[in-house]
Amino acid sequence: MRPSEYFDLSGCEIYASCEPCPMCLAAIYWARIGKLYYANTCRDAADIQFDDDLIYQEIAKPLNARQLPMEQLGQDEAITVFEEWMNKPDKIRY
Repeated sequence: MRPSEYFDLSGCEIYASCEPCPMCLAAIYWARIGKLYYANTCRDAADIQFDDDLIYQEIAKPLNARQLPMEQLGQDEAITVFEEWMNKPDKIRY
């Protein structure tokens, strides 16, 4: 098995009891799942007080308008790490 096969699930399908929460949905996209089947809707989840609506609303806002204060720190150092990864000859591309 090639290393990229561990995280690339193209062609796979996932079955869920509800529309995925934002964290799970991100993982599904990241893994390149081919299709998602779900039973209950996000509205059904909200009706039983499992409500992800705030998260969806926050994601759509600009960073400076979100409820959670965010501040960027250390970009000069962090960008160096990204550049090292970009130039790494044996990296596994996502």
